Amino acid sequence: MKKKISIASDHAGFPLKLSVLRLLNNLGYEILDLGTHSTDPVDYPDFARALAESIRSGKSPEGILLCGSGVGASVVANKFPGIRAGLCHDTYSAHQSREHDDCNVLCMGPRVIGEELALDIVRVWLNATFTKEDRHLKRLEKLKAIEKEFFK
Repeated sequence: MKKKISIASDHAGFPLKLSVLRLLNNLGYEILDLGTHSTDPVDYPDFARALAESIRSGKSPEGILLCGSGVGASVVANKFPGIRAGLCHDTYSAHQSREHDDCNVLCMGPRVIGEELALDIVRVWLNATFTKEDRHLKRLEKLKAIEKEFFK
């Protein structure tokens, strides 16, 4: 069975999204492409929301989100309970976001990093898994407690 992943971008992220889609296809992923589908201006919150909702609804367990800097998309995605979106512009942050923080969304900004680095980051992120070490489980439980407190 193919692994599922959601992907979304705004207009600034669209060109990089095409490259990431090629990579994901080559790696054998079943992809839920939530848009946008051109460089025509759109609002990143709409696409970040669609990606977060696809994960929360169980359509896919993880996602990749792209906007100009990656910041706006990560802010929006992290507003949703259960979404842990990490903004990664280097491979160290990419594997740490999975291994220690159990992030289920990778955010990147193509106006900040180039295509080859971005594709390396995607590969590293996809291959990293949560370590489930006690210290990280404890921190993740604290994060979930904060969500319960503020997302009623």
